[in-house]
Amino acid sequence: MHSTLKKYLFTLLFLFSISLFSQGAWTKAKNEAYVQLSYYNIAGYSGIYGNPDYRTERKITDNTLQLFGEYGISDKTTVLLSLPIKIIKAGDVVSSAAGVPLTSDGSETALGNLVVGVKHQLYNNKWVISGQFNVEANTGNYFEASGLRSGYDTFTLSPKLNIGRGYDNFFVQASTGVDIRFNDYSSNFRASAEAGVKPIKRLWLIGFLDFSTSFENGDVILPEANLATGLYLNDQEYVAYGIKAIVEITEKFGVLANYTSAISGTNVPKRAVIGGGVYHKF
Repeated sequence: MHSTLKKYLFTLLFLFSISLFSQGAWTKAKNEAYVQLSYYNIAGYSGIYGNPDYRTERKITDNTLQLFGEYGISDKTTVLLSLPIKIIKAGDVVSSAAGVPLTSDGSETALGNLVVGVKHQLYNNKWVISGQFNVEANTGNYFEASGLRSGYDTFTLSPKLNIGRGYDNFFVQASTGVDIRFNDYSSNFRASAEAGVKPIKRLWLIGFLDFSTSFENGDVILPEANLATGLYLNDQEYVAYGIKAIVEITEKFGVLANYTSAISGTNVPKRAVIGGGVYHKF
């Protein structure tokens, strides 16, 4: 990634950013809960961003069924959980440098990296600021024959700072932090930006940017079969954008849909993510 572009995006996203899989800077009231069940699909692909771009050995399909929840243990402190189930497939051979494929075709359903976290409100006067700390467990699986992997082979610690402000029919949110990885994986700087508008009653339209850059401080050696699938490799980076729509069917229940695509990246698919889900507030 060009150094000037990196510097610009770092500055922009540090000021205006948010985590895509949390509910932003706001904490829940005591005993208040939010639960979301989502499904994300990356359709069959073989193209991977890199320097230069490259192809996976087989066509890969990557689906995720994710349960996400938040619960207020006090008016200022919220705990959260993300439980991803990965449904991944290695299909037909599309590229084999060795002539004979390193991997076999196959489909697997396995747990991804389970995340637990806590978020605490630090400031609330028009603008809301909160600190957050997530722990991503090493709960993924690796399948040697197919080279498929359902998560990073490491624990990850993710401290972050969130900021947001809401109006009657508009909001902006921001978050920035790092993913500190172990087991010889590189750590990452993460940031993203989100703004939403409510054009009509019960409908939110939201646009976002998401940014991740590697510190390149790890030298994990992954199996050749894993490298051939491109799943959960080291030094992953991306600049992505997307849109979300949320329909509030009632005050407590709603549905959502989103589309995410990368502008550039390293070791991530050259294919958009399409998702949808339902949520309930308690």
